[in-house]
Amino acid sequence: MPEAQIKEALVEFDTAVKAADGIAISGSLSKIETLLATHRTTLHPQLLHFLEGRSYAKALLYLGGRSEFTKPGSPPGGCGNH
Repeated sequence: MPEAQIKEALVEFDTAVKAADGIAISGSLSKIETLLATHRTTLHPQLLHFLEGRSYAKALLYLGGRSEFTKPGSPPGGCGNH
């Protein structure tokens, strides 16, 4: 099942970012891109949208995972300007 593989790669990426491990970040990004290219036509449109936009935290949440990716500086849907 590609979703499980994608979720695993996203968790690996999340872990690598937290550890500031450049080699692991590169490897996990490569895995994500390969999985996306291979399974693009069978993925749910929302998941595809997140992955194509490199919204990896959203993709991981969509797949039922938890993410510690950096939170946005402004609330969702807002630019933070008053």
